[in-house]
Amino acid sequence: MTEPHEIDLHSEYLRADLFFAMGQPTEAARLLEPLVAAEPDHQAALELLARSYFGSAQLARAEQVLTRLVELAPASGWARRALARTLERQNRSTEAVVHHRIADALGAA
Repeated sequence: MTEPHEIDLHSEYLRADLFFAMGQPTEAARLLEPLVAAEPDHQAALELLARSYFGSAQLARAEQVLTRLVELAPASGWARRALARTLERQNRSTEAVVHHRIADALGAA
């Protein structure tokens, strides 16, 4: 049986995904922050939060979340590429290179 807390978290994730899809990444991030606090290893929520931060130019926050994603899933080409692009947007191209290389090796677009 599913607990009500799990349903609430899932509903909030779906709401955040909808806000992100509607071009409102700041609102999506606002909804996702407590969800990620409650479930810090939930990779889908972390990915959407990182995308929301990146989409709203909250690059330091995006970097933190993407670094966490890379820790949880080091073979995630998407997370590596997104982290590299986030670093580049912060004028840290030298740091981005290693993540681009790993993403390339993993076949990430």
